[in-house]
Amino acid sequence: MTENFEFRVLATDGAARRGEITMPRGTIRTPAFMPVGTGGTVKAMYLDQVRELGSDIILGNTYHLMLRPGAERVARLGGLHEFARWPHPILTDSGGFQVMSLAQLRKITEQGVKFRSHIDGTVYEMSPERSIEIQGLLDSDIQMQLDECTALPAEHQAIEKAMELSLRWAERCKAEFGTQPGKAMFGIVQGGDVPALRERSALALRDLDLKGYAVGGLAVGEPQQVMLDMLEVTNPLLPETKPRYLMGVGTPDDILKSVARGIDMFDCVMPTRAGRHGLAYTRHGKINLKNARHAEDHRPLDEESDCPAARDYSRAYLHHLVKSGESLAGMLLTWNNLYYYQSLMADIRSSIEAGRFTDRAGEITESWQRGDLPSS
Repeated sequence: MTENFEFRVLATDGAARRGEITMPRGTIRTPAFMPVGTGGTVKAMYLDQVRELGSDIILGNTYHLMLRPGAERVARLGGLHEFARWPHPILTDSGGFQVMSLAQLRKITEQGVKFRSHIDGTVYEMSPERSIEIQGLLDSDIQMQLDECTALPAEHQAIEKAMELSLRWAERCKAEFGTQPGKAMFGIVQGGDVPALRERSALALRDLDLKGYAVGGLAVGEPQQVMLDMLEVTNPLLPETKPRYLMGVGTPDDILKSVARGIDMFDCVMPTRAGRHGLAYTRHGKINLKNARHAEDHRPLDEESDCPAARDYSRAYLHHLVKSGESLAGMLLTWNNLYYYQSLMADIRSSIEAGRFTDRAGEITESWQRGDLPSS
């Protein structure tokens, strides 16, 4: 295993890229989906299961971990890998998005952001330097710059101000991160839904010569087409030799269309959150197990699946678990959903290698559109 952080593009099909990130704790096959492990756990799953489903990397949330149990405590306990029993790569976000969306009474200045915890109201300060310090205490392998994420729609002036501040914070994060062999810090392209601002952000970050680049501030309320338009503006400006990460995205359809535009990495709470709320993702599309029509349906979610959660339990039983509020409902449906997401990523990778990504994406989309077959 390499002692350095390295990214290679192994195959392309149009703008879609099949690649590989190698680093001391493991290899990440791209395009990759990173399950979200908010507080050191992927909800309703054993991390051994998450690995067995094909996950090369998981995501940890800096904001949540700094509040509970605390970054210094995690460091004393050996770092997040040892704490959570996940010896493979971990990416941590900067905490910026959660501060903007969850924290109370936040105040943003040039220095950083001051906010009250959504848990107990304790006041914290997060500067770019402190964000990188916390991620270092967690011992994550890929660390994200602190940025200001603006919800859409927003005024041009507010989007531009946040983008410029994020660029200045990126320079400070790079200086704080320094040189860490085998690890990486990614910058985050901001600019909302304004193409010119996206271009300015991407070009300025490219000049910083970072090890990877994320596209942030999307999937925050804008239509899908706006997101795709911003990717078409941004991705061609980012270095071809560096990984590209679309933050917080998304649905299987979002993933297919973003891969087609050159994205290599994704994360989203959608498969785990949906599983806890009775929604299953399958090759036939989404199945809502809350619906009464499943109450006497003896069929599994997908009789051809290799996942026991999809293959071995009847929809009637899953419906019963969901309606009864049983914990097992979330466990089984999350298992199914993460299996589906990782199977989709494997399918995407193999189709790019075979030079038929566009055709395969069309076949997958057609299967979703046909939908689930009615019970006999």
